[in-house]
Amino acid sequence: MKGTGNITQKIAWTTLWFGLAMGMAGCRHKPQLAPLPPVMAPVALEDIPEPDDLPMVEEPPVKLPVVPVSTEAGKPKKRKKTPKVVAPVEPPPAETQVASAAAAPSPDAAVGALTAGGETNPQTKQEAEDLIASIDKRLNALPAQKVEEQKAQVSKVRNFWKDAQDALKSGDAEGAKTLATKAKLLLDDLEK
Repeated sequence: MKGTGNITQKIAWTTLWFGLAMGMAGCRHKPQLAPLPPVMAPVALEDIPEPDDLPMVEEPPVKLPVVPVSTEAGKPKKRKKTPKVVAPVEPPPAETQVASAAAAPSPDAAVGALTAGGETNPQTKQEAEDLIASIDKRLNALPAQKVEEQKAQVSKVRNFWKDAQDALKSGDAEGAKTLATKAKLLLDDLEK
């Protein structure tokens, strides 16, 4: 009987240790908090008036380093001209010409033919000339201090202005107008 008491004692001790371990580990359930009662009465929000005498804080002027601008970046590189070989073109037979005239116009014809700047609209050319002239006047009217403070921006405006003049001289009125518009927008930002 000596053996049965020993086993019973071991089971009792194991159960005791197991119970203590479980008791020390604590409960694994989330604690249930009582929900807050709902607010039944509306709460009025108050407007806080802004004070009239707020101090003005000015941004201190910052001297930025000059941004280097390449004068070669905007110029197109020259290509060697190769002689063009022109093959003689024979006129198509008269039947083909009649059939093509009866066909429906292409979508390009309805919108207008795209050009590479060869033909210029006199109105576009005049607008480009006027824009270039107004930019020149505005650039010359800038105060010297502003020109010194904003050297990089003024340089960009002058580059677009010069490129617009060059484009107009070469006969590209659309390109000149686009470049002059870019110069105008940069100059508008500069004068703010």
